[in-house]
Amino acid sequence: MTVSVNRSTMPFAPFEWMLAGRYLRTRRREGFVSVIALFSFLGIMLGVATLIIVLSVMNGFRRELLDKIVGINGHIFVSAIERPLTDYAEVADRLSKVYGIRRAIPLVEGQAFASSQNGGSGVLVRGVRGEDIGRISAIADNLKQGTIEGFEKSGGVAVGRRVAEGLGLQAGDTITLISPRGAQTPFGMTPRIKSYPITAIFEIGMSEFDATFVYMPMAEAQSFFNKDGDVTVIEIFLDDADKVDDARSALEQAAERPIVMSDWRQRNRTFFSALEVERNVMFLILTLIVLVAALNIVSGLIMLVKDKSSDIAILRTMGATRGAIMRIFLVTGASIGVVGTLAGFALGLAFSLNVESIRQLLARITGANLFPAELYFLSRLPAEVNGSEVATVVTLAMVLSLLATLYPSWKAARLDPVQALRYG
Repeated sequence: MTVSVNRSTMPFAPFEWMLAGRYLRTRRREGFVSVIALFSFLGIMLGVATLIIVLSVMNGFRRELLDKIVGINGHIFVSAIERPLTDYAEVADRLSKVYGIRRAIPLVEGQAFASSQNGGSGVLVRGVRGEDIGRISAIADNLKQGTIEGFEKSGGVAVGRRVAEGLGLQAGDTITLISPRGAQTPFGMTPRIKSYPITAIFEIGMSEFDATFVYMPMAEAQSFFNKDGDVTVIEIFLDDADKVDDARSALEQAAERPIVMSDWRQRNRTFFSALEVERNVMFLILTLIVLVAALNIVSGLIMLVKDKSSDIAILRTMGATRGAIMRIFLVTGASIGVVGTLAGFALGLAFSLNVESIRQLLARITGANLFPAELYFLSRLPAEVNGSEVATVVTLAMVLSLLATLYPSWKAARLDPVQALRYG
């Protein structure tokens, strides 16, 4: 085939694309170069896909954990100072009227030991008013057995699914709670032991909470923990979890009494900081996969330039400029990077959007639990695709691919045609 080259040809002319396409096709004599190009393509595709999948899963973890933690625990916690919170009903009512506050729920909290004929475990008991438990969506929307209707007058308790499973109990069975701080006697404090019917079993979806929480009516909890009309804390739920600081001053004024406040960030700072650090480290580590694949493009193009040195010399003698030669090899290498990046983007997006279905399929095939809730806190594998992060990954991969082609392309453009024809 004869290629006509004119010095006045515009950059990235059709003949440059045609030659770049020919260099990408497999030939028997250039098989090794093509193998390197194939592995470069696969490396970039898998690197981009893995980055998107890992970042999406970690975003999903953060969102799910945040939803579970603040969904059951609230965003701001108001405790009393100077005098007990015996006026909790009035304080909670005033706090709930502050702008941006969704609800304020008084709670009596205490640790206890739960037991049945099948075993026992430590639990966190929470006393809550009947009208409030229905407003805690993490419980009301996730009932597995029983009901919370008439909860305050039922004299029973609502327990997490893993608490019930660990004790071998169902809704309607009886659970025994033991508190070390019971009645005061002349011989000291004696433990308080009392049995309650299980009126409801809920599953929040976070294993730690499902294996810990027991909810009981407020009056019963006050009696069980010797609170005498007092509560431990008032939990505040905001419309926006990130606007904690904006609500603090308004809540202090609305309380109309001395209080001390803490928020979900302070209580879970270590946990979420660890997640953020892990996410950043994983991003850096997985970026190295894309970088290694880009270096494969460098080695593949250098070998291609060496193999095509005589072709380059002929093109130069026919009038091809150094810029045209450089663009030919630039297009050759960039095509691998761009196509690999787009393929990785499609693969990563498809995997991220169906990660839970894929996990279930692999679990059925292997017969193993690939995501044990006891280790990962959640009962399902979450994923949340962030558009800006995906755009960053795709842009990074393309930039690295283009940078990888610069040196081999420049080397090809600098090739002396006389020397190439003499020794080629």
